[in-house]
Amino acid sequence: MTITLVPYHQDERLPGTTFPLPDAEVVTIARELPDGDVWARIGALYEPVAAEVAAQVAGGAVPSVVSGDCLVSEAVLAGVQRAGVDASIVWFDAHGDVHTPETSTSGYIGGMPLRQILGDHPELLASPLGLRPLPEDRAVLVDARDLDPAEAEFLASSRVRRCPVGAVDLPEGPLVLHIDVDVVDKAELPGLRFPVGGGPSFDAVVAAVRRVKATGRVAALDIACPWHPPGPGDDEVRARLVAALLAS
Repeated sequence: MTITLVPYHQDERLPGTTFPLPDAEVVTIARELPDGDVWARIGALYEPVAAEVAAQVAGGAVPSVVSGDCLVSEAVLAGVQRAGVDASIVWFDAHGDVHTPETSTSGYIGGMPLRQILGDHPELLASPLGLRPLPEDRAVLVDARDLDPAEAEFLASSRVRRCPVGAVDLPEGPLVLHIDVDVVDKAELPGLRFPVGGGPSFDAVVAAVRRVKATGRVAALDIACPWHPPGPGDDEVRARLVAALLAS
């Protein structure tokens, strides 16, 4: 197995200890980022991610990408599309990630990638990466128990499928499987940037991911680890989760 590591939270380089990876070949994507706004900077960072994913898919592999936030998903889907695979997306997350720059009250761009995959503000990141917008009915949002009012309003009128971890409703055809680790209940996973309670257990999430992978239709796997650098005792549970998601 080859793991593509993008050791960044947006355009912030993170220490290597943030990502407890199992023994495997690791391709690390890192570069000097250009001047400009955050979109220009992450666009420059994600271009080689999309190229790496495309090369692996074209070679018959299923890429596994690990990063510090959910925005990298846009590069992963763009890379799969470059390789000629028309994939849908399955999005495990405690949050909706369907904000726009206009609806976000915090301005946190990590809350926008799924909405951008569906076609919002393509000039910011999708178009520079060559990402074609995905029809709403080909996106499945799993869990998403913590929604802002604007996100809930959008999803209520959209064709995005929503389902719990225990009953994932998959679209037909190839899939990009995106997992934000904060889908796991905060009581079982330490140090999250945006922890949310009332969610599924570690074991329930791993079992659901295993079921999706068992279909044989996953074209690429994208694991977002939006957590702080580890504190005492954090490494063991984090390493166990990342290894289980990569292997399941």
